[in-house]
Amino acid sequence: MGKKAKPLTGFGAYTNVVVRLMDLAAILLAGWLAYWWRFDSLWMVERYEWGLIVGLLLSALVLPNFGVYQSWRGRVRALLIFRILSAFLVVGGTLTFILFFSKLGESFSRFWLFTWISGATVFCILMRLVTYPVINRLRAQGRNRRSVLLIGDAHSCATAYHHLREIPSAGFDVGRILITDEDEGHELGSVRNEKYCTGESIEHDEEEVWICLPLSQGETVKAIQSDLSLSTGNVRYMPDMRDFRLINHNVSNIAGLFLLDLSCSPMTGWSRLLKATEDRFISLVILILISPILAAVAIGVRLSSSGPVFYRQERVGWNGKPFYMLKFRSMPVDVEKDGVQWGGAKKKKTTKFGAFIRRTSLDELPQFINVLKGDMSIVGPRPERTVFVERFKHEIPGYMQKHMVKAGITGWAQINGWRGDTDLAKRIECDLWYIENWSLWMDVKIIFLTVFKGFLNRNAY
Repeated sequence: MGKKAKPLTGFGAYTNVVVRLMDLAAILLAGWLAYWWRFDSLWMVERYEWGLIVGLLLSALVLPNFGVYQSWRGRVRALLIFRILSAFLVVGGTLTFILFFSKLGESFSRFWLFTWISGATVFCILMRLVTYPVINRLRAQGRNRRSVLLIGDAHSCATAYHHLREIPSAGFDVGRILITDEDEGHELGSVRNEKYCTGESIEHDEEEVWICLPLSQGETVKAIQSDLSLSTGNVRYMPDMRDFRLINHNVSNIAGLFLLDLSCSPMTGWSRLLKATEDRFISLVILILISPILAAVAIGVRLSSSGPVFYRQERVGWNGKPFYMLKFRSMPVDVEKDGVQWGGAKKKKTTKFGAFIRRTSLDELPQFINVLKGDMSIVGPRPERTVFVERFKHEIPGYMQKHMVKAGITGWAQINGWRGDTDLAKRIECDLWYIENWSLWMDVKIIFLTVFKGFLNRNAY
């Protein structure tokens, strides 16, 4: 079936190294310009030179851990920009920590440090905004492209083929397709495709081979890999996962074992730290700002009916663990003496003041205390009572997977109108979509939209 694969040539093998060197150059330039701006001198004193070296070493360690050097294939995405911002925030914070505890803070200008880190962030982003379009143009001219041989069933190969066609900046061209089943009418364009049966030795001109088959056909994958024993190109497996409910799917290397993540929480490592920092900081600021409102609502609850100001209710949170969620009491104290009923929020008995704070979502404000304690997050799936969780986990597919992150005050479902007595299955779909696509930028977006869509909502009772 042709010749053996050719080794990868061209500037593609050096792109990653060049980007790293350009980042270090940008950090150096930013530090020097910040010094010039602050001290009006082109020559740094020795202690600032050492500070610059420490900053370079920290950046070289931190930036790769934020994934800024993974293959973005010529596209500057919001996620990449956010990762660069986060990485330099960590670098700046670490430098400040070092200066504080080494008692060298008085020897360095805070203005210089802030300007340096800010400038380095801007330079690294601008560098990508300038160079990535150049890389795209070079790829369009046929440079730094890789040819791919697809082997698998017609559906899986068609999926891979169309994805690569839709994203030309990925730099891959499908050279040929070997079909393992009967073509069921899937559009494969003008690419030459052939019927393939296992047991034949596969030789090819393409630089990469992608095996595109469902996980259920593991024996076929193994047979194809055996048939590729003469290949010197990269061989990759693209499992067809269309029958799986995937959440935060990825590939993990744990203790030397490669694991395919099918359903995993995004709250690990730096993500967990950043999310916790975001929650604690924002909730503290909000509690300080709304303290007069909290006091006013508390007085209103106390004057409107007898009983406690706060209502503590057991809910299920992260990893299925229960916690007590706080609310301003909006109902008489004995309203649930005959048991708890799902739904029917409009029919539940409330005080006059309670109806107002529920309609305006003011009864939810004490949950910022739950966030500060670590029980909840500002953004996440809304928590449910333990008794209802025990019921719904058997009725709604994927219901328990919403507990893979902390419960939230607001969430993707709420800003899209799925709250109160709305379709619970739709809410779960929104919650799982949020977990799969989580980022700090998405949290900021949801918080912003909650101000306009969340508090005053026709489904809030």
